[in-house]
Amino acid sequence: MILSTIKTSTPTLIASLCLTAGLAAADAIKKQTPGYLSSVPKPTQSNNTPPKVVMDAKEVTKPGTVIPSFEQTKPIPGFVDLFNGKDLSGWVDVNTSPATWSVNNEGHLVCSGQPIGVMRSDRMYENFVLVVEWRHMQAGGNSGVFLWSDARPGKNRLPMGMEVQMLELEWPYIHARKDGTPQPLAYVHGELFGAGGMTATPDNPRGNRSKSLENRCLGKGQWNRYVIVAVDGTVKLSVNGKFVNSIRNASIRKGYLCLESEGAEIHFRKVSLMELPGGLADQSNTVPVVE
Repeated sequence: MILSTIKTSTPTLIASLCLTAGLAAADAIKKQTPGYLSSVPKPTQSNNTPPKVVMDAKEVTKPGTVIPSFEQTKPIPGFVDLFNGKDLSGWVDVNTSPATWSVNNEGHLVCSGQPIGVMRSDRMYENFVLVVEWRHMQAGGNSGVFLWSDARPGKNRLPMGMEVQMLELEWPYIHARKDGTPQPLAYVHGELFGAGGMTATPDNPRGNRSKSLENRCLGKGQWNRYVIVAVDGTVKLSVNGKFVNSIRNASIRKGYLCLESEGAEIHFRKVSLMELPGGLADQSNTVPVVE
C-alpha cells in the first residue's frame, strides 16, 4: 500500500521539489546582486481618473472660430432652380446683347450664340451640385458653363473660371486639322479645364485639360444632362447618368457661374443648384465681387 502511494505521487513530488529549488536559487541571486531591487521597475500607481472627454468642439478649435448650433445649420440642402422657365431673373448679362438670351414658348432658355460672351449668376457660389440639361441645335455647336468664375471677359471675350465644355458631336470634324484629321473626340464629351488663368490638376490628362473616360454626349437636337459636383477646388462630372471626368486643386474655389455664348444656338431647359456647406475658400482663392 505504501509502495503504491509513492509510485502515484512521484510526478507531483518531483515538480514540487523543482519549484522549491528554483525559488531558492532565485532568492540567492537577488541577495548576491547589488542594487537588484532598485533596478526593477515599480508598477505605475493609477489614481483611476478617467481621460477627459471633450464635449464642446469650441474647446479644441482655433480662437475666434464660430461653430453654429445644430438649429443654425438648417435647412437641409436642397435644389433651387437658377432658371425659372419664364425669364432671366437671377442672371446678369456680362458682354453679350439683349438678343443673345431669351426664353421660348416651351420654357427653354435659348442662347443664339452671338456675340461670343457670357452671362453670370447674380451671386457667387462655393460648394455645390449643379444640374444642367442642354442641347445643341446646330452641328458643331460650342458652349459651356464656367464655375468659380470672375465674370470678367478676357481677350477672347471669355472669363476666368473652371470650364465644363459643351460641344456638339460634329465639332471635331468641322474643325479638323489642316491635314483633314479630326480633332480629338475627347473635346466633345465634357472636358474640364481651367480657363483664363485658372490652374488645376486633371485626373484624366490631355495636356492641362481633363478628358472624359467615356463618350456619352448626344448630338444636335438631343438633350444631355450634366451633374456637376464642385467642392473645395475639385470638380466631378456626370454625363448622362455616369461620372466620367474629374479635376482638382483649382486655384479659385468661390466665384460666379457663367453660361457661355460661343457661335451657335444652344438651349437649356434646366439649371438647378444645391448649395453645400462652405469649406476651404478664403480671400486668397475667392474672386472679387463684381459691382
